[in-house]
Amino acid sequence: MAADIDFLPRGACSIAASLELVGERWSLLVIREVAWGNHRFSDIVRGTGAPRDRLAARLSALVAAGVLEKRPYSDSPPRSGYHLTAAGRDLLPVLQALLQWGDRWARDEPAVRLSHAPGGTAEHPIDAEWVCRTCGRPVMESRVSRELTPAGRALAGLPITEEHAHEH
Repeated sequence: MAADIDFLPRGACSIAASLELVGERWSLLVIREVAWGNHRFSDIVRGTGAPRDRLAARLSALVAAGVLEKRPYSDSPPRSGYHLTAAGRDLLPVLQALLQWGDRWARDEPAVRLSHAPGGTAEHPIDAEWVCRTCGRPVMESRVSRELTPAGRALAGLPITEEHAHEH
């Protein structure tokens, strides 16, 4: 079964589909800025350094994809700020993983450290970690298995049900 994963068409992978939506540099930097409280266009420009036209295009694409939503903050003149949707908030662990990876492999010295203080306690560092949803334990790479879903099997041109797998 694991060998079937090699037949998955290049564009069928959820990672590839995700990168189509948010894989461009400015997209992730916009999400970072909005997550850090910069909701206005001018603040996002300042925080990302993106060209204004490129930023406007990224913001429109992220709104269209349901990653961000616009909320009005002024009627005169009419202005809206950008806020993360549930889909946008689900990208925060991705940003954390990129931050950690960059701290370790791309920077000599970290520029930012993230932490949280639950219930007024002392601050705790935040880690992006691969954790099993069922048992809560960290996942070891050697213990991860891959299996094509019926959708993946269909995209790969393979029989959809297990009972037909031996016919391929």
